[in-house]
Amino acid sequence: MSSYNESPEQIAQATEGYVMQQTMLRIKDPKPSLAFYENVLGMKLLGKYDFPDMEFTLYFLGYEQDMPKGDDKQKTQWVFRRPALIELTHNWGTENDDSFSGYHSGNEEPKGFGHIGISVPDVYAACERFAKYDVEFVKQPDDGSMKGLAFIKDPDGYWIEILSPEGITDIIQSQ
Repeated sequence: MSSYNESPEQIAQATEGYVMQQTMLRIKDPKPSLAFYENVLGMKLLGKYDFPDMEFTLYFLGYEQDMPKGDDKQKTQWVFRRPALIELTHNWGTENDDSFSGYHSGNEEPKGFGHIGISVPDVYAACERFAKYDVEFVKQPDDGSMKGLAFIKDPDGYWIEILSPEGITDIIQSQ
């Protein structure tokens, strides 16, 4: 790998306008996954894009509440300018394939991808609500040594950290 010799100012200028736009997760079945992200986590479906020739669909979800007016091209450009979206990728047919065992969540061996994080005002209240939806917990807020944060699983087994800004700050400051 070559060395980088740009100054901080040059880096800032060269990367102006960059946005952490998406994290992609492959899903087996869009119905339970969309229900989870929309109803349990409160995200909004901002864009759905079908690719019939390649037999897959992309779903972009986030916490934006106001959708833009305009034609499909303008709306698509708007979606791809949004920061921190979840992209759910569905390869057609997996939902009906009984032999399809699902995707690797990254939390079994060999470990890789770990989790996404959702910041909430009150972790305990959020977890009470998740329990009403029968969401699977990896960690309840008071389990383990890190109190006040939780981990849940989505329908495909991906881990989602549930944290609050105050709670995570207390954990970090105590180290």
